[in-house]
Amino acid sequence: MILGIDVGGTFTDFVLLDGAGRVHIHKLLTSARDPSKAILQGIADLNARPQTAIVHGATVATNALLERRGARTALITTEGFGDVLEIGRQTRPDLYALHPTRPEPLVPASWRYEVTERVDRRGTVLTPLDLNTVDEAIQHLLDEDVESVAVCFLFSFLNPTHEHQVRARIADLAGESPPLVSLSSDVLPEYREYERTTATIINAYVAPLMSRYLANLEAGLEGRRLRIMQSNGGIISAEAARTLAARTALSGPAGGVVGAFELARMAGYDQAITFDMGGTSTDVSLCPGRIQETAEGTVAGLPVRLPIIDIHTVGAGGGSIARLDAGGALRVGPESAGSDPGPVCYGRDQAHEITVTDANLALGRLDTSHFLGGRMALYEDRARVRMQELARKLSLPLEAAAWGVIRVANSNMERAIRTISVERGHDPRSFTLVAFGGAGPLHACELAESLHIPRVLIPPHPGVLSALGMILADVVKDYSQTVMLAAEAADPRKLDSLFAPLYERAQADLRAEGLDDDETMFLPMLDMRYVGQSYELPVGRSEWGIEELGTGCIQEFHKVHRGRFTYANEQEPVEIVNLRLKAVGRTAKPRFGHRVAESLDPKAAQIGYKPVFFADSDSAAARPIPAALYERERLVPGNIIVGPAIVFQLDTTSVIPPTWAATVDGWGNLVVERRGS
Repeated sequence: MILGIDVGGTFTDFVLLDGAGRVHIHKLLTSARDPSKAILQGIADLNARPQTAIVHGATVATNALLERRGARTALITTEGFGDVLEIGRQTRPDLYALHPTRPEPLVPASWRYEVTERVDRRGTVLTPLDLNTVDEAIQHLLDEDVESVAVCFLFSFLNPTHEHQVRARIADLAGESPPLVSLSSDVLPEYREYERTTATIINAYVAPLMSRYLANLEAGLEGRRLRIMQSNGGIISAEAARTLAARTALSGPAGGVVGAFELARMAGYDQAITFDMGGTSTDVSLCPGRIQETAEGTVAGLPVRLPIIDIHTVGAGGGSIARLDAGGALRVGPESAGSDPGPVCYGRDQAHEITVTDANLALGRLDTSHFLGGRMALYEDRARVRMQELARKLSLPLEAAAWGVIRVANSNMERAIRTISVERGHDPRSFTLVAFGGAGPLHACELAESLHIPRVLIPPHPGVLSALGMILADVVKDYSQTVMLAAEAADPRKLDSLFAPLYERAQADLRAEGLDDDETMFLPMLDMRYVGQSYELPVGRSEWGIEELGTGCIQEFHKVHRGRFTYANEQEPVEIVNLRLKAVGRTAKPRFGHRVAESLDPKAAQIGYKPVFFADSDSAAARPIPAALYERERLVPGNIIVGPAIVFQLDTTSVIPPTWAATVDGWGNLVVERRGS
């Protein structure tokens, strides 16, 4: 048995795969102050056996960075480089801001300690480590009750000896309760001083919180094996997550992309845009036949140069708050009501601000008796009172104001999808929109209409798909090393010797995860560029080994460069900047049954009609139209549902507009397409 758990801003989702291959789902409101409470309650509700393995998408690192609630962290660095955090890259994300602001560094100036040492660009020691300056720095940070220390020396990715010496010195001087230590040579052994320093500090900043959280959670799991989802779409042991906590910063959204792409691929749609709308935010990712990764991510305005799935996030979710700005314009998000107090319709006394969920309820798209499968009551009267207040300020009827909230939220999400598709040269008309998350199926068809996406795929359990994706994930570990090597000198023998230490580490780490050698695979890659460029492109193919890289990397780089920038200069010298190795340990996967079509008529699943507000095309007004209501668990393959219709299930509600129709395929997905397309 295996249990996937995804902690979101509003709900905590559970997917349990039992020994017979059956899937059981469950949702609880997230316990904001201590997420482990909802997790342990859900495990008890599902009666998960002691031998059940658990895969968990942890939000500890993300929340700590967003809310600046991390550990008291110090930096020990090379003399003269204490202000790297302040200097950064001198970029201005808000180019036209009259008073631009930057996120405050995670480490204040008083906790940045410079010590005497120096290694050159070849890894040769120029100035030995001065232990007197090290001891002085350690004593200061101990006096300040620092919980965690980031150590980042110049060129330590080539020679980490001095960093190791500092870690040993901290252990000697700190006594029984030493601060946690993160070394840049462990976290990110690559060049670019600012990004390497930032990644190391982020890891140090969140590691103590992650360690305490996992210890508390494991105590309640009573011996069940626990693995944690990473931002790269793979899972690692809880022990590994303690030391490399920064790699879990986007674990929940990563699980959603893994699950969505796998189900879309099974259904025959490998050109997919994943659309995950939860309670707090919306995450979108483009999958042009594969899941795309990047090492250029940001969290809370901070660069995270670690392998992550390429996900774009906007502050638009079911709990996003609607308000009027200083000019009287309607805004939705990024602020969210979360799980406490939540939307007004949840009935909490502290809830006073209208959200997207309240607007959907006012328009008839949600139903008071079918929310969470009837397990959670919605207070429509309270929502309508607050919505009327907003409508009065807008000088609009109540339903028109609610429709305005939906349109603004949709425009924010539409912009996010355009960012990952149109702005990167991809035509949305060639893709299928995979809608999931608790609110995704409510909005997906209208977004697809605006973007001319021909098809929406709604999986069988969309509200808990991120948790399902965690069950589907493999153990994945990423390794990198800066080499700065002329590509002409990179023959297979040279690359084999350079990759050897990475392979050794990867094999040892996967064995420590309990995986046999026949369950593992290794994917070598190279970061390459033309000499003089300040950015690199990843080069390699999934079927390539060291031999193919050594003989074909230069031509492959020209091809990749031409595909990205529309040109390549084959006369220019090329260099290899970084080696990368992805180690994958294959895990047992659930088997999903495929059923043949049974009936076109969905009447057996129909439970009535109700008026639901829909707009004509892109009209500013919506009008009530009788919509058929269905229970999804009673639908069978082959059923065709003609819109307008609402489909209820435990974990979400799906809206099928008047000009759309849905077919239940053999995998249990709703395949929704425009009628006549």
